[in-house]
Amino acid sequence: MSAELIGKTKAAVIEGDENAVVIAARQALEAGVDAFSILQEGLMAGADQVGKKFETGEIFLPRLMLAGNALNAAMEIIEPTLKEEYASGKAQRDDTGTVVIATVKSDIHDIGKNIVSSMLSSSGFDVHDLGVDVPIKEIIKNAQSVNADIIACSALLTTSLPFMRDLIDLLEVMGERARFKVMFGGASVTQKFVDEAGADGTADHAMKAVQLAKKLIRERKQEGANQ
Repeated sequence: MSAELIGKTKAAVIEGDENAVVIAARQALEAGVDAFSILQEGLMAGADQVGKKFETGEIFLPRLMLAGNALNAAMEIIEPTLKEEYASGKAQRDDTGTVVIATVKSDIHDIGKNIVSSMLSSSGFDVHDLGVDVPIKEIIKNAQSVNADIIACSALLTTSLPFMRDLIDLLEVMGERARFKVMFGGASVTQKFVDEAGADGTADHAMKAVQLAKKLIRERKQEGANQ
């Protein structure tokens, strides 16, 4: 039964059907399916499939945007339950912080970013989502303004990767690199690129992104204690 309901959420995201995905998400929650399974096996699985079809040219931007809208609608339904499941307890609150997240300049894709943003928020992080096609100077300015612990950048397109590298370089030039932990993510991001660019980590799905963010917060606090 739970597999069937999760499958409905996945299919609705793939079809870009907001009404269907909201109904399916509600039915799954009411049937006792845990919110993370709905997210991971339903919504994210559907979004991954849509992203791959976009990359191969099987579908185009309007279809991608419909899937993103469906995903956002479903997240509104499951996010309160996710927050209850993953943001409770002092131990979890102690390894959260402030994150500025954005899709970098020249890239307007936000499905993955939105999932990570919602999961971070549900896990107790204070998330400032700047949206898509954001210049690196604006990302850094916002991170400084809110005294962020982490800057998280997303890119689907390989042509957007240089902007991520430029962000690290600009932080170095400004003398601000040590102030922020930096996470990169998106379909075009590889561990090799992250290592070469000098970022602090990457993750291939939202829950791993949350785990990485918590790890980076712990590292940041330890670095502060050692100073």
